[in-house]
Amino acid sequence: MLQKYKNTDIVLFHPSRHGRVAAFARRHNIRHFSAPLDPHVLLDHVEQVHEVGNGDLGALAALRGLKVLRHSSQGHGRPLPLEGEAVARALLSDWVYVDPFDKTLTDIHNIIEILTLWRQVIDENRQIGACVGMSLWKRRRITDFLATPPAGLRFARSGRRALKLCRGDGSAIAMWATRVPPGLEEKASRENIPLWRVEDGFVRSVGLGSGLQVPASIILDKKGIYYDPTQPSDLEHILATARFDPALRQRARALRHYLVHKGITKYGRADQSGMAEWNNAGRRTILVPGQVSDDQSVLRGGGRIRGNLELLMEVRCHNPDAFIIYRPHPDVTSGHRSGTLRDEDVLAYADHVSYGGAITALMAHVDEIHTLTSLAGFEGLLRGITVVTYGGPFYAGWGLTRDMGDVPWARRGRMLHIEELVAGALILYPRYLDPLTRLPCEAEVLVNRFEEPALWRPTPLMRAKLAYGRVKVMVSQHIRRGERTCRSRSK
Repeated sequence: MLQKYKNTDIVLFHPSRHGRVAAFARRHNIRHFSAPLDPHVLLDHVEQVHEVGNGDLGALAALRGLKVLRHSSQGHGRPLPLEGEAVARALLSDWVYVDPFDKTLTDIHNIIEILTLWRQVIDENRQIGACVGMSLWKRRRITDFLATPPAGLRFARSGRRALKLCRGDGSAIAMWATRVPPGLEEKASRENIPLWRVEDGFVRSVGLGSGLQVPASIILDKKGIYYDPTQPSDLEHILATARFDPALRQRARALRHYLVHKGITKYGRADQSGMAEWNNAGRRTILVPGQVSDDQSVLRGGGRIRGNLELLMEVRCHNPDAFIIYRPHPDVTSGHRSGTLRDEDVLAYADHVSYGGAITALMAHVDEIHTLTSLAGFEGLLRGITVVTYGGPFYAGWGLTRDMGDVPWARRGRMLHIEELVAGALILYPRYLDPLTRLPCEAEVLVNRFEEPALWRPTPLMRAKLAYGRVKVMVSQHIRRGERTCRSRSK
């Protein structure tokens, strides 16, 4: 067979680097590949495939329309051609398919959709040359999201190192959006090195990121980041330009119903029971969700309002007769992040401070949600509640909210239905990872995993962080009580 193809470049794919096959290849100047590789990349550069027995590579080549000849393992007889149509018929009628996530029998169409998603993720990941700004405790999970098997993921400790790794080959730097090394953006721009910003997704995990629960959803934004309205982002582009076909809208409708029915928020599934713990005397009731004071969504998207107390003042100014409820952010009440306000300061503008229970359960008892940029506003829209924004969150400017802040109308202004907002923000924009198989998945797979508590058990490190947060809260409360006692005595 070698003599027959002596005027043709021959490529040999064989899993062993040693032995008689490898020696034969070296002796006859045949290009020999033994390391794992993408079969499509290999087939992009060949015209014919010859294989011994019935292999997957030959079947894939036949589906691509290449000439495939299968030889007998005994070396006797003429090789038999393999046609792509025969392979396709066998895939449709002879094979049984199992969904990799729930282990149920499925059909080839579902499998093709899953494989298409995986292929898209791999192709995108190949463009990443280095990661920077990733906390040590989440690097394993980031590797699950961004690696291209069998190659690993390169983490850089500095912006300078990341630039060096990506310089010359056109690859991108993936950086955690809130941990950008100083000067990296300017230097990367001068060298035309793409910067992709990574952040938590909107349906993230069961447990707080500040409590060291790794994300099962991330955002990989090539244009900007969703919480910064001063520049375009991939999400904004999706919402402004995407065609939301009936199938996508139906997926969004079903996903929205599931999230609301199950009480699922960014940090997992919440108990939806509970009664209103206040008496509003028939007044219009407004919920004001607190945010972390140094959060980038506040600093970049809050406009002229820079904190929770300023927001409460603004809400009260525009709604003098309303019953206002203030709900502190869970990262703040857990002691993990800054932004604690004294109740007496809050009650100068609000009528009630709500602690404990799920904020989504609280939403069932209010008429409106007034927010700066909080994701609680988006969750309110899912539940059909009137939402008023005072900053520039991603869900403002599409005709679904009453907007009092600075919204980039020139880039927004398209009128969207709530299903289209859900499709863009929860289906098209984020990436999801199944915490059980650690494989890329769709949003529906992840939200179903919220029903499995064993997947979200806290690690020893998470329990230590939780205990540390509780101690911080107790110390802070003790200090505030002491301050109040001193003030009362001085009077």
